[in-house]
Amino acid sequence: MTSDRRTLLADAALDVLAEEGMRGLTHRAVDRKAAMPPGTTSAYFRTRAALLTGLVTRLVHLDQAELQTTAEAFPAPRTAEELVNGMVLLTRQRLTGEGRRRSLARHACAVESVRDQELRAILVPHDNAGREAVRRFLAAHDVSDVETRTHTLLTCIDGLVFDRLVNGGEVPREALEGLVAAALR
Repeated sequence: MTSDRRTLLADAALDVLAEEGMRGLTHRAVDRKAAMPPGTTSAYFRTRAALLTGLVTRLVHLDQAELQTTAEAFPAPRTAEELVNGMVLLTRQRLTGEGRRRSLARHACAVESVRDQELRAILVPHDNAGREAVRRFLAAHDVSDVETRTHTLLTCIDGLVFDRLVNGGEVPREALEGLVAAALR
């Protein structure tokens, strides 16, 4: 039951952070969002740092699950078009509904992690199915320095998602095609 309650509170904290920003993330706000009695969040996450750590841990877990699902839908891209199709799906997921909520929280936590090494350690890019699919694709196309190009490509996609979070709209397919073409050069 404790694990379920911690997950519920971490999900509520993600909602609060996405809706109200870092300043709005308080134990009381999470209690309200989770429809729990006052003091519940602080009983499970005693300090703000503990609350942020729980939130970021949950965020990474949800992101990893999303990336696994996307990789299963596009298991082994063989062509640039197949890789772009997977990226289009991922960027749409990150800009709508549940994915948008997590993207807003992720970016707020990334900024916070500049001053908090514990958060930084949790948020650093993890190996996952999506990253591995890009890595294998680039290696199969004899790209030099696969690790650096994988990192650069995925960082550029994150930047495009951030831009669309701030300015609205979808990531244009042409932009993703251009990034993949650049990675292959």
